[in-house]
Amino acid sequence: MQKKDFSDGPCPVARTLGVVGDWWSLLIVRDALNGVRRFNDFHRGLGCAKNILSSRLAKLVEHGVLRTVPASDGSPYREYELTEEGKGLRLVLLALRQWGEDNLFEPGERRTTAVDRASGRPLAPLEMRDADGRPLGPDDVEVRAPAP
Repeated sequence: MQKKDFSDGPCPVARTLGVVGDWWSLLIVRDALNGVRRFNDFHRGLGCAKNILSSRLAKLVEHGVLRTVPASDGSPYREYELTEEGKGLRLVLLALRQWGEDNLFEPGERRTTAVDRASGRPLAPLEMRDADGRPLGPDDVEVRAPAP
C-alpha cells in the first residue's frame, strides 16, 4: 500500500505522523529519552532489523528530532542525541503511556512507571485545558479547518 504524503496538508497530526508515526520511530524516541545514544544500543533494546533502525534514525535526524554527535567516550563512533524538538515528544509519549495504562493493563498487572525524577512520585494524569486554564473533556474540543 502506498503511503499518502501529508507534509503540505493543514493537519498538524498528519504532518507529525509523517515524521514519527510508525511505532519504531516512537520507540526510538522513547529510548533516546531514557538515555540510549548508540546504534547498537537501540538495536539491542528494540530488536528491530538493522536496515529498519538505520532508516528510522536517518529520518529522525533529517526532520530534526535527533542529531548525530561525536561519541561521548572519544571513540570514532557517532551517537544520537535528542534535539529540543525531540525532547518535546516526551509529552506525546506520556499521553500515549497514560492512555495505555488506563486501557491496556489489568488492575495489578506489572508495568513501567513514569515518575518525577526529583521526588520519585508518579506523575499526575495529563489533562486538556483552555487558554484560561479551565479543564476540558474530550467532547469540549473540536478541530476547525483553516480559513480559505
